[in-house]
Amino acid sequence: MISSRSTLDREWDVLGGYGDDQRSTRAHRTEQPPAVWRAPFSALYYREIGYTLTGLPVAIVGFALATTLFCLGIGTFVTVLGVPVLAALTSAARGMGRLERARARGMLALDVPGPAPVRRVRQGAWGAVTARLADAAGWKAVLYQVVMLPWAIFSFALSLVFLVLGWAMALYPLYHWVFPTFTPWRGYRLFDFYDSDHVRHVYYVEGAWQIAAFSLTGILLVLFTAQLVRGLTNVNRAAARGLLGR
Repeated sequence: MISSRSTLDREWDVLGGYGDDQRSTRAHRTEQPPAVWRAPFSALYYREIGYTLTGLPVAIVGFALATTLFCLGIGTFVTVLGVPVLAALTSAARGMGRLERARARGMLALDVPGPAPVRRVRQGAWGAVTARLADAAGWKAVLYQVVMLPWAIFSFALSLVFLVLGWAMALYPLYHWVFPTFTPWRGYRLFDFYDSDHVRHVYYVEGAWQIAAFSLTGILLVLFTAQLVRGLTNVNRAAARGLLGR
């Protein structure tokens, strides 16, 4: 087990502070994913689920911050006031990137070392501002905040739908009795429609074999969901390596 101290990010302050930790230079997994049949019952899987569900509000904040500061900076760039605004944008993006690396480390079992510290050529406050403005890592972090919002929305929706659907179907034998007891349905109603000849078609999951098949489908869906979420979060891992790391 690798100590988290070895990759603790310390954001560089160009006015005189500390750079990101230099001792670890490569992103690496801190935990190997479990086998397919064990994945839905593993802690890593539920941390990945937590990452996709909490990632949406984090992505919204990052996107709003990045686009607001960028538009404000570009709009006032001709007055020179936009320069410190854009410098603040890269600083804020680095801070959001640090948060994302911490989330990836704790929830995705991926340790991504932070980017190299900002280097300034000239002294003084203006040197600090221009150093931030020329910070390639900061601009990559800005790009991350912008491009990951659509993916966060997609991951949130897909993870939540498949998670709820899979377990609801798998556990159906435990609550089948609720439908005939408290509703007019004989079981879970899969569909109810009239065809072109005005004949009604209704299908209830009520027989023993139907309940068993419905539950088995849910179990397979639960297993599939674990692999689906792993695939979704692998995109986040790749983005974190490429845009937030060294």
